[in-house]
Amino acid sequence: MLSEHRSGRLVAWGNAWLAGHTSLDSAAEQVRADGDEPHRVAGVPGEDGDVSWTVALGRLRAAGVTGLRLALPRPGDPLGLKGPAAFNQAAITAGEAVLTDGPALGIVPSVDGYGPAGDRGHVVRWTVTPVESGAAAVPTLSEAERELNDALREAAEELARLDVARWRPEVAESLAAIRGHGRAPEAVLAPGYPARAVKVLTQAQRLAAIADLAGQDEGGSVTALESRLRASALVGLERVTRRAQLAAYHSILEPGF
Repeated sequence: MLSEHRSGRLVAWGNAWLAGHTSLDSAAEQVRADGDEPHRVAGVPGEDGDVSWTVALGRLRAAGVTGLRLALPRPGDPLGLKGPAAFNQAAITAGEAVLTDGPALGIVPSVDGYGPAGDRGHVVRWTVTPVESGAAAVPTLSEAERELNDALREAAEELARLDVARWRPEVAESLAAIRGHGRAPEAVLAPGYPARAVKVLTQAQRLAAIADLAGQDEGGSVTALESRLRASALVGLERVTRRAQLAAYHSILEPGF
């Protein structure tokens, strides 16, 4: 399966609503992933307690928010973050966050799961806090597309070692599902996004899933050096896929769009 971040859903549907491509109620509902309880948001400007996304999005726009941007940080790679350190650490722990254009705010989700395997539910609570102003450096959609193509060529030899039929039949099934996983454009992003962004995001998510799958096994690596080289190639590919995802989610905010 392809991984979709809750923060990405918030960015896509929040931006679609801010740009007038969908209704407030639709945007608020779409932020919630399948299996989630209704989300609650704390720290919203003008609100003392937790509120729904319908209220939170309205309050954020009233406070001057004009756009939402995704961050997908990892330890040692705070991609999309600006600070302060406490917020960065919370975002790195979550593996994702949202930053606002306009007033400098950051939004981080916390997710608590419940229920047995196969029937899991999730309680999601978001926290809004002030962050440092200024834009984090991320690629444009065109730059991200080029980076994806270059990274895929460079990692092709290592990915070819994922000879799943030879060493783990159950992984072969997972790889086939990733490669064949198709979604309608409206299920990838939100109304108002360009078709090119849908293409880039889908490719990035597929490559991220393949890199993750490849990282679960040594594949054809037989020496320590080969193993390190393979891991390095996969880490590089994974970072490029995160940069491409940011570019896709931010494309609706690019000048001239």
